[in-house]
Amino acid sequence: MEPKIVATNDTIVALASGPGIAAVAVIRVSGPGAGDALEAFCGGVPPPRLASLRDIGPPRREKLDRGLVLWFRAPSSFTGEDMAELQLHGSRAVIRGVLDALLTLPGIRLAEPGEFARRAFENGKLDLTEVEGLADLINAETEAQRRQALAQSEGSLRQLYDGWRTKLLGAQALMEAGLDFADEGDVAIDVSVKAGAIVDRLLQSLARHLADHRGERLRDGLRIVIAGPPNAGKSSLLNALAKRDVAIVSEEAGTTRDVIEVHLDLGGIPVILVDTAGIREAKGRIEAEGISRALARVEQADLVLWLVDATAPMWEAPGRAIPHKGGVMGAQICATPVQICVLNKIDLARVSGGPECIEISARTGEGLDRLIAALKARAADLAETTVASPPMTRARHRAELEAAQAALQRFGAASLSPELKAEELRIAARHLGRLTGRIDVEEVLGAIFAEFCIGK
Repeated sequence: MEPKIVATNDTIVALASGPGIAAVAVIRVSGPGAGDALEAFCGGVPPPRLASLRDIGPPRREKLDRGLVLWFRAPSSFTGEDMAELQLHGSRAVIRGVLDALLTLPGIRLAEPGEFARRAFENGKLDLTEVEGLADLINAETEAQRRQALAQSEGSLRQLYDGWRTKLLGAQALMEAGLDFADEGDVAIDVSVKAGAIVDRLLQSLARHLADHRGERLRDGLRIVIAGPPNAGKSSLLNALAKRDVAIVSEEAGTTRDVIEVHLDLGGIPVILVDTAGIREAKGRIEAEGISRALARVEQADLVLWLVDATAPMWEAPGRAIPHKGGVMGAQICATPVQICVLNKIDLARVSGGPECIEISARTGEGLDRLIAALKARAADLAETTVASPPMTRARHRAELEAAQAALQRFGAASLSPELKAEELRIAARHLGRLTGRIDVEEVLGAIFAEFCIGK
């Protein structure tokens, strides 16, 4: 259930560092009562942004701890409000004692998840894309995820989307001017042509941005599917790459009936490695369902490893064409851009797979270094983060951009009246504004801020 956060004048407090035993714990206090809390607990408010060593505890009672106190005066704080941070010893007893004591002060309550970040948004310290980048930065597990999330939290997407919205507002102003001078034909035609040129350039930029899936891949993880005939060694390869026994390995064909997923870090790129059922003519309803799921994962994959058994080479699935991004998988698998051909069990049979096929033994480990290097290189290509234009990272971004694109495409219809053309520009501008939170975003706020832990 999403937390209900209501903008009030109360003061919130929460543990901002991770729970459990640690050398240091950080407790945050934000709101109009933050200064009073420092007066009561720390013997006064220290100079802004200067750490001060203080005894910490309620007046006329035994002190709870001794630690560093920092004071951030509004609006120069993360939330834009008066805010204090207490850096304490990280024992459960200290944290519990200080939090319980602070909550006895009038007007102070425990923060909801994401409430500090939401106050920062409401006070204009962050826009929605920066908030989402901050959430991704907190949850980043790989180096590439960290870089992407940090860039977004510092405004890379905001600058891009605000730039598009500014241009769109310029086109909108031209169309509105044309409506004001509708009785002067030359003026109306001239401004419509100028507005149309702006819209054409925006549509080109939107099309390029929407075709770019790098950010979504990097945030959610690239899906690499291991596919191939039964007994090719798919589960053995999964275990070898994961460096642990994840899947059951057996010489009996059809052992893998369901999809098995493992999360890996490949050179800083998050990867979801998927083991699937062997693809053949099914010999029962359960196996048929496993094969159906395998084919569905192949269609959704960012990269497919087509595994071939060197002792019984089968370069394509018998009796079927297997769909994938860009064509039909099978005999041409080594030539397709989203697949890597892997010849397994070379310790048992020396069969050449050709220059495009990576030869390995999942059992002995022979050739795995070459395969891992190829996977890292392909993953880096698919999630390339050095391109100048920042990629979108969320389904919310894609939905708003597609809606804006549709409105701009409708603008170009020759049969549309100038009034309706101006309305389509207003619709497109509204969707771009929703990306950063400038307008009409109340329904998405709860979902966004619920991603945060309490204290952020």
